[in-house]
Parts: sequence; C-alpha cells; structure tokens
Amino acid sequence: MRFLPLLLLLFCTLADAAILKVGPGEKYPVPSAAAKEARDNDIVEIEPGTYRGDVAVWNANGLVIRGTGTRPVLDADGKSAEGKAIWVIKGNFTTVENLAFENAAVRDRNGAGIRLEGRDLMVSNCLFRNNQNGILTGENPESSVYILDSEFDHNGAGDGYSHNLYVGGVKKLVVRRCYLHGAVVGHDLKSRAYESVVTDNRIADDGGESSYEADFPNGGKVLLAFNVIQQGERAQNYTMVAYGEEGMRPSGNSFTAKGNTFLNQHDLGGVFIRLAKGNIETNLIGNVFYGNGLLPDIPGIREHNDFTMTPPGNANWRPNSRQN
Repeated sequence: MRFLPLLLLLFCTLADAAILKVGPGEKYPVPSAAAKEARDNDIVEIEPGTYRGDVAVWNANGLVIRGTGTRPVLDADGKSAEGKAIWVIKGNFTTVENLAFENAAVRDRNGAGIRLEGRDLMVSNCLFRNNQNGILTGENPESSVYILDSEFDHNGAGDGYSHNLYVGGVKKLVVRRCYLHGAVVGHDLKSRAYESVVTDNRIADDGGESSYEADFPNGGKVLLAFNVIQQGERAQNYTMVAYGEEGMRPSGNSFTAKGNTFLNQHDLGGVFIRLAKGNIETNLIGNVFYGNGLLPDIPGIREHNDFTMTPPGNANWRPNSRQN
C-alpha cells in the first residue's frame, strides 16, 4: 500500500499529458504555436515538411517533441528565438526526436539549432546542418545531456569559437552512434562536461577545415571508446583529440581511450592525442593509429596499441541512422 500514492501521482501526471499535433491542417500549424501552449509532460508530434522561419522557446518540463514519418526540417531562414537559436529549450527533462535543424545564424555568430538553458536533454535521430552551433548548452552541474543516433554536419560560423556540438559544464554528456563531421573551422565535438562518454561514433573532418575532432578543454572524466576519428588534409589544427588545454578541473580528471581507430591524413603529421600536464589517470589500450602523429608519453602505450601506415578497413564506417 505504501506505493499507492506514487502510482496515483504517476497516473495523474500521464492523465494530464496531452498530444499536440503540428502540421498543415492541424490545430498547431507550426511548432512555435505548440510551444506556446505546451504544458508539463505533453507530447508534441510534428508532421513531415519544412518549417521555414519558425523558431520557438520551449518552457514546459518533461516534453517529448518528435517528428513523425520522414524527418521534418526546421529551417531558420534568417530567424532566431531570443536571438539565440531555432529552438531555445528552457524546460527540464526534454526529449527531441527525428527532427532536422538547419541554417541557424545570429549576429553574435553563436546561433544554434538547439540552445539548452534548462537541464537534462535527450536528442535522438536528429540532424544539425549548417548552423553556427549544432547544439549549444550552458553550464549546469546538475544537468545530463544524451545525444544518440544523430548527425552534425558542417556547423560553425568559421571563427573557431563555434562548433558542431558544444556542451558546457554539465554533469554528464553521452554521445553515442553519431556522425559528427566537417565542422567549419571549429571543433567537431567540444565538451566541458564533468564526465564525457563518447562511444561508437564517427568523428571526421571529411575533407573540410575543422580544428580538433574532439576537445575536452577542462579535463574531467572522459571515455572515448570504439569510435572512428579522422583528420583530413586541410584541418585547421594538427591535433585530433585535446584534453585539458584550457585548465583542468581540481579533481576527477581521467582520460580513457580504447578500441578507437585514429586516422590522420594531414600531410604535415600532427598529434593524435594531446594531454595537458597534471594529475591525470590515463588508459590507452586497443586503439589503432594510422598515419603520422604524436602520442602522450605514457608507459606501455606502444605495447597496448597498434600503429600502421595502411588505412584500416573501417576508415569509412559511419553509424546507421536515417538521413534526409
């Protein structure tokens, strides 16, 4: 009987939730109309199509916002919510599924597909293309961000301060089965999270002019596992993965890289992994390093990893996810 109040609370929460349908002929013709009406725990379903110049601020908590059928496209078309993004998410515990965010640009060159100002976000099966930032979050040590089965394609304003994916000082970031590629001068992934778990992704310059493939500027606990990480011939920076270059956290710093394929195609060589000096627990094991590149001076690194000049067979691997 002691669980009855909790069950009643859950039932009441679900009973209060509504499904808001967005699309031509629906009550809400565009997502911003639904955003104004959405209440905590509602489900917003967006029909296929291109929603051009429609931007929104989402304030409610516990929202599930998802595209139905063929992935709907949210094209900024010169507009932005609060001068920040296509979507500014202020609510907590938000889920975003099966949507494309394109062409976000603002005057301060920091426009994002999604700007997270609340806490706890899950994004799955989404595309972020040609924005100044794909996703941008602020600092919130109580927040977790999960990015799954998504693509980040040519985001960045070209100034080196905007990136495909830029996550601030959150409690935890998880990036899994994603394809991050071709950042415009900036990094493919930049995380200031206290813990970053980056697994089963392809992170690639893809012939563009990105800088780092992955940057963890404040250290923290990092797991980099089973990714294909590629630096192209025209990369802006010779380092592929950087850790702690802007000052590490006082404690809790560790860097683990296992089972990754590092593919360096830069004519001038470069650095596979650059670790800042300091008290860092490190574990590099089972990785394959192709091409010329420097590595940290860690005992046993040559014995526990493979080095080759022959391109690995999975160099062009990419995650399976629906594309536009």
